[in-house]
Amino acid sequence: MALLNEKFFDSKDEMTEHLASLLEDTLNAALNKDGQASMLVSGGSSPAPAYKRLSNLNLDWNKVTVAMVDERWVEPTHEKSNEAFINSTLLQNNALNANFVTMKNIAESAMQGQDAVESKYQSLKQPFDVTILGMGPDGHTASLFPNADGLESALETEQLVCAINAIQSEVTGSITERMSLSLAGIANTQHAILLISGDAKRKIYEEAKKPGSELDIPLRAVLGLSDLNLSVFWCP
Repeated sequence: MALLNEKFFDSKDEMTEHLASLLEDTLNAALNKDGQASMLVSGGSSPAPAYKRLSNLNLDWNKVTVAMVDERWVEPTHEKSNEAFINSTLLQNNALNANFVTMKNIAESAMQGQDAVESKYQSLKQPFDVTILGMGPDGHTASLFPNADGLESALETEQLVCAINAIQSEVTGSITERMSLSLAGIANTQHAILLISGDAKRKIYEEAKKPGSELDIPLRAVLGLSDLNLSVFWCP
């Protein structure tokens, strides 16, 4: 089981405040210790306010590398692009000077583009200083979707990234082809933060802590990483 630090907040504003402070402290500590920092980021509404707050901090952003946790295999201009979301929330103001490593490339498919993405991610500062994860109502995290094509490989590979083709659902939407951190990629961090909101997701999270199939609830595999330092933030 991962080394869990569970924090349950009364509101999203309270969670945002704690998340922004934790990210600031983590990045400052890494910059002071190593002269550089690496932060892996997810899309979604939960971290957006913290990203916007971070963007105004007077950090040495030119020494911070921001990279994606996962990405839909769409162009950066697409409305569903996580890259576009990070550009519009985090990489603003002072954080415009950060180094940004993206996942989408010119390859026709995620599978064809995987090796190039792996090469880029291998060049990042490792282990990553902080990795921000979300969780869907189906128990997916990053783009490790239940029973997806590529999921078994993603849970077993030693590579940092993997190509995924999810089973289409209300959660995935029509864009099922993704690039994602693998389980090994998620494990390769000093500190992981899992953001959860709402009672329904809280129930899935509690279920994921119980024994069962990692293919049905991929978050289970993350929670099973024995050396992972994982903070779990929940709000209503």
